[in-house]
Amino acid sequence: MEPVVELNDIAHVYVTDREASLAVEGIQLKVEPGEFLSLVGPSGCGKTTILSVIAGLLQPSKGVASVNGRPVTGPSPEVGYMLQQDYLFPWRTIMDNALIGLELTERLYADTRGNVQNLLKEMGLGDSGALYPSQLSGGMRQRVALVRTLATDPGLLLLDEPFSALDYQTKLQLEDLIGETLKKRGKTAILVTHDLSEAIAMSDRVVLLNRNPGRVHRFFDVPENIQQAQPFYARKEPGFNELFHEIWGEMQSIGKE
Repeated sequence: MEPVVELNDIAHVYVTDREASLAVEGIQLKVEPGEFLSLVGPSGCGKTTILSVIAGLLQPSKGVASVNGRPVTGPSPEVGYMLQQDYLFPWRTIMDNALIGLELTERLYADTRGNVQNLLKEMGLGDSGALYPSQLSGGMRQRVALVRTLATDPGLLLLDEPFSALDYQTKLQLEDLIGETLKKRGKTAILVTHDLSEAIAMSDRVVLLNRNPGRVHRFFDVPENIQQAQPFYARKEPGFNELFHEIWGEMQSIGKE
């Protein structure tokens, strides 16, 4: 089966008036259909750069990025991108915020609007469509951002630290909700996070990157029993602590290089 994402020898240089900085180099990565993969590593290892290349927001300085077998040349409705900030428009209602992607892709019809309404209900926001972002909590706003991302039915979701600004209880609730939602819909996902336990609890594989420039240091397979559990309960599964300490140890060794 063809990978959903394939990165072949990706490198990217950021250039300013004063300097050129090599952010990532030699990135080789394949993500299979339905796989949930997390990117972890020290600050500055290029995690967000990799997501931006996959999303078509950055043209890499070297190498080829492909989604569904086609080279990435720019943003595509096949790829949804969810960020740390929800970026909801304060002057639009929750329903209107959730419909933005459909409006921009000219796919706003009665049936697609109905799908968005159903998504809001699934997220516990069925009665919030007429409210405005200022009337919702941070966790509820991130649920709206997820609905907006899913509204165009992308096969691939890129998640750039979507829980990092939330309190711990809300973060755990959203991990479960997003994990279950993506699994039920058969979505492929790539998560960038600084939270190692979150990466293990939500993923099928964890990719550890090193820095200066960012390269793939090592892949870690998450045991089946952890994959099958909801993220909240995955942390209590046999083997979770052992894998956490194994990856943590590798991260510590990177920091000493």
